[in-house]
Amino acid sequence: MPDHSPRLALPFIQPSQAQKHVTHNEALATLDTVVQLAVEAVEATIPPAAPDEGEVWAIGPAPEGAWAGQTGRIATLIDDTWRFIAPQEGWIALDKSTGRLLRQAGGAWAPLAPPDLVNLAGVGINAGF
Repeated sequence: MPDHSPRLALPFIQPSQAQKHVTHNEALATLDTVVQLAVEAVEATIPPAAPDEGEVWAIGPAPEGAWAGQTGRIATLIDDTWRFIAPQEGWIALDKSTGRLLRQAGGAWAPLAPPDLVNLAGVGINAGF
């Protein structure tokens, strides 16, 4: 049995593992970060001076300080420790600073384009004349 799940890299509890609660809590913390993902800012490079527990940032190029070497990851503060997660292709996040939805595409966050609803086949809503 592998140690981690294939998509979110959540740790699996192993047979006869001691302190199973640690592994379980680590998986819950990861889920708490990535489910309904909302980031404080995108392309952030400097950790905030006084972050609130559970806030999430999308790290940009050339991060500094505690974020050094974590380019392109998302960062969250849990139990006074920075945790970093590599977003996967297709993840969607709300940028709280702008209110825009973003999609992880090609290793970067890009605005999520709304679908084209003009002349939608078979519906007739917003149909051209």
